[in-house]
Amino acid sequence: MAWLMMVFCALLLSACAGQPPLPAAEPTLPLPLQLHIEREQAGQRQDWLLVIQREGAGIRWSMMDPLGIPQARQQLIDGHWQADGLLPPNEEARELFAALLFALTPPAELLRNYPDAQQQAGRRALPARWDVRYAQSLSFQLILPEGPHYRVSQLGESTP
Repeated sequence: MAWLMMVFCALLLSACAGQPPLPAAEPTLPLPLQLHIEREQAGQRQDWLLVIQREGAGIRWSMMDPLGIPQARQQLIDGHWQADGLLPPNEEARELFAALLFALTPPAELLRNYPDAQQQAGRRALPARWDVRYAQSLSFQLILPEGPHYRVSQLGESTP
C-alpha cells in the first residue's frame, strides 16, 4: 500500500512540474487581441485564429481553425487556467497560451512577473522553456525547445 501512495505522489508531482509558468501578477495587455498563429513542426504547417479578451475577472483565450472550428478554449482566472466550454483538455494549447502571455507581457513588467526571464533588444527568453524573437511587438516567432515553432502576428497583418 505504501508503494502505491509513493507512485501516486510521484505522478502528482510530475503533473505539477509540467505546468507552464504563469506571471506573478497579471500583465497589462492591450485587450482584446486577435492573433494569427502559424504552427510549424516536422514540415507540417497549421494556421489558427486566437482571440484573447477580458471577461469578468479573467482573460478568455479562444483558438479556432480557419473554418471557425474551436480548437481550444481556456480562461485565466486568478493565476490559474480553467477549462472554458466542453472541449477536451489541450496541453499544447495551454503551453502556447502561457508562452503568448510571456511574449505579450510589456517589457517594463517582464522581470517582475518572470524573475528568470532574459531580455535583449528584439528577443526574450525563459531559459529551457520559451524563446521569443520579435519583428514588432505583435509580430514575433515563438520557439519551444522540444516542440513546435510558432509565428504570431496581429490579425490583418502579414507575417514575415
